[in-house]
Amino acid sequence: MTHTKFTRSGLVAAGTSTMLVLAACSSGATDETPSGDALSGAVVIDGSSTVAPLTEVAVELFAAVQPDVRISVGVSGTGGGFEKFCNGETDISEASRPIKDEEAQRCADAGIGFVQLGLANDGLAVVVNPENTWAQCLTVEEVSSMWRPDSPVDSWADVRDGFPDEPIALFGPGSDSGTFDFFTDEVNGDSGAIRSDYNDIGEDDSAAILGVSGATGATAFIPLSFVNEAGGQIKAIEIVNDNGDCVAPSLETVLTGEYSPLGRQLFVYPSDVALEKPQVLAFLEYYINNQAEIAELAGFIPLNEDQEAEALERLNSLIDG
Repeated sequence: MTHTKFTRSGLVAAGTSTMLVLAACSSGATDETPSGDALSGAVVIDGSSTVAPLTEVAVELFAAVQPDVRISVGVSGTGGGFEKFCNGETDISEASRPIKDEEAQRCADAGIGFVQLGLANDGLAVVVNPENTWAQCLTVEEVSSMWRPDSPVDSWADVRDGFPDEPIALFGPGSDSGTFDFFTDEVNGDSGAIRSDYNDIGEDDSAAILGVSGATGATAFIPLSFVNEAGGQIKAIEIVNDNGDCVAPSLETVLTGEYSPLGRQLFVYPSDVALEKPQVLAFLEYYINNQAEIAELAGFIPLNEDQEAEALERLNSLIDG
């Protein structure tokens, strides 16, 4: 079966206020499909701009199996998605990081239960302009020196002795982004801790690509899936991992754990109320059972064996329960 390679540029450009209702047509579907009769009804999804392109592919393929199910995918960021989810506005919340304790408590206070399901893996890449020939490999401490709240860095010469006196321009997502939370936690040691004078791109990772490609000294942190789509406009640098090795982000290094600490898993969170809807459960069954193919089509990294086993175990408990 032949499939089209999906892109995410249209989805990201839509912004946080737009809901994308995907047409009930598809370029193809995998062989593993949900059991049961034809379904109808709506599924409302919102959250991470990183996960949304992955879900978009799943929705397109699922439409070939259940064409009467209407699925909308919003892009409010991980934090914004959880806010809507805990308000009871959505069936499924997408996240590029695990739910925070305060978010879980907000859902509990509203009487909304949920389950976490892993869908794919992604690496968080530190990218630079292709004309940047000096920053081949950086330590986490050097990356942090550029981004932490008390950063004294104005040029690349401030990052490491021997680097040129090239002004640094910083591009990164806003505080509603799971990518923002993950990066600041792993690199700066505190979720949300970041210098205030960077270029805030909101949920539009394509804006970071545009910014970095337009200035020799620019840098950004964005999901690896967006780097692969950007091609030669930008380049991802190597990061010194926990073993002291310079490692580039890739499918292999994320799956093996070599690309640490910037490899991560991506999630969806269905609510207990939504799971009572047959169309929601059928979509999740399709999504998990076909995660490897969906990830490949969307330019993401599939779950490893242990992650897949955990996701299937949780899915089966939902189906049985």
